[in-house]
Amino acid sequence: MKFTIEVDCTPEEARSFFGLPDVKPMQEAAMAKISQQMADVVSQMTPEAVLRTWLPMAPWTSGASWTPGAMQDAMSSLFGAAFTPKKPENS
Repeated sequence: MKFTIEVDCTPEEARSFFGLPDVKPMQEAAMAKISQQMADVVSQMTPEAVLRTWLPMAPWTSGASWTPGAMQDAMSSLFGAAFTPKKPENS
């Protein structure tokens, strides 16, 4: 013998029928907290904030306005020695 039962209900109705808790308020609170944490991290990852972290003694981090020229000068002084060819020593 075969029985077929078809139930037409919403997920909320099925949860209440089986006695499962309504997790919607908890899920909304968790998603709001996660969303806020993600927004905080994104605001910390602005180019200026990253440069302040990487180069805390740079001239533009002391309250002076940041300019592309200041960045170019800082990078050229930082990497200039690495790309300057060494003079051969005469022995």
